[in-house]
Amino acid sequence: MTEFLVKKFIKNYDQTEQPEIRTAYGLLAGVVGICCNLLLFAVKTAIGFITGSISVMADAFNNLSDAASSIVGFVGVKMAQKPADGNHPFGHGRIEYIAAFIVAFIVIEVGVSLLKTSVGKLLHPQELTFGVVPVIILVLSVAVKLWMALFNGKLGKRVHSKVMTATAADSLGDVAATSATILSMIVFRIWHVNIDGLVGVVVSVLVMIAGFNIAKDTLKPLIGEPIDPEMYQRIMDFVNNYEGIMGSHDLIVHNYGPGRSMASIHAEVPSDVDIEVSHEIVDRIEREAAKELGIFLVIHMDPVEVKDIRVRRLRQMTEEILMNLDERLTMHDFRIAESEHCVNLIFDLVVPRDYTEQMQKDCKEAVCQLLKERDERYCGMITAECTYCMER
Repeated sequence: MTEFLVKKFIKNYDQTEQPEIRTAYGLLAGVVGICCNLLLFAVKTAIGFITGSISVMADAFNNLSDAASSIVGFVGVKMAQKPADGNHPFGHGRIEYIAAFIVAFIVIEVGVSLLKTSVGKLLHPQELTFGVVPVIILVLSVAVKLWMALFNGKLGKRVHSKVMTATAADSLGDVAATSATILSMIVFRIWHVNIDGLVGVVVSVLVMIAGFNIAKDTLKPLIGEPIDPEMYQRIMDFVNNYEGIMGSHDLIVHNYGPGRSMASIHAEVPSDVDIEVSHEIVDRIEREAAKELGIFLVIHMDPVEVKDIRVRRLRQMTEEILMNLDERLTMHDFRIAESEHCVNLIFDLVVPRDYTEQMQKDCKEAVCQLLKERDERYCGMITAECTYCMER
């Protein structure tokens, strides 16, 4: 069913890197969520009136509130589609994260509400009633909600959407809550043991934990987070594969919403190549990065000495020292400044994100000492910095 809906309503559905295709996925998920929840509300309300079942009526209005989270997701995706303007030069993509954050609080609210109800049932147990029609309706509701969770989860994973992931968690919370009600009714029917309140407490805690985790994950791109290692390597390889580029470093990616990223990187170019030639290569990389990666890339050129054999030898020696200390250490912008009694080896040292300030200081001192052991005249002039890539 999921693939049928995607292929039926989304043109070029396989081009998920394109912002307009991502938006189409989000709108489809929102419409499906609204329709399913309103349908469940209408059916349960009608059966609730006919049978006089309070539990079915209560579940019906729960579906009506669930439609609100689908509406929030729909509106969030729609607003995130708005183009850049004078007040928002990088677009409105982060609105989708805000929408996911709101849905996360809806999930938490569902958990809190269920917890209050469950504690009340523990303190004041009530006799459960087992009706065939209400149970059938609840089972059908679980089936629909489970499909909605899988639907949103699959689409959310495909287009990396926080709001769809949050909506999927909201549906799973409803599945857990309704399943707990069915389980309690069946256990009471067979063994005459009322576990309704206890099961409700357990489920409510799980729902709230899921809501908090969604909120935490949604806040990360809003506050700022390291770039994903796969994307980091993809951009680095993209730049390094061009002829005339010797290497790259200092990649920083700014997230302005799903599929809306801006990045800056330092590209190393041979110092003996005409600056106009290197500049043309860099311009071409920036243009093609926008087309192939969907990223607005800004490149700073760093000239690298390639003819001075002594500089190349000292660079290689320093790289070997770093590799022996920690294979994760790298360096860039290597150059030397020599006087009569001292050879200054000047470079930027890139350390992993888990290095503390003290570890950085100790590392710099160790490198300087190892350089001294090679030659008393070698003085390390080192600037330490952390990588912006997320650790695997």
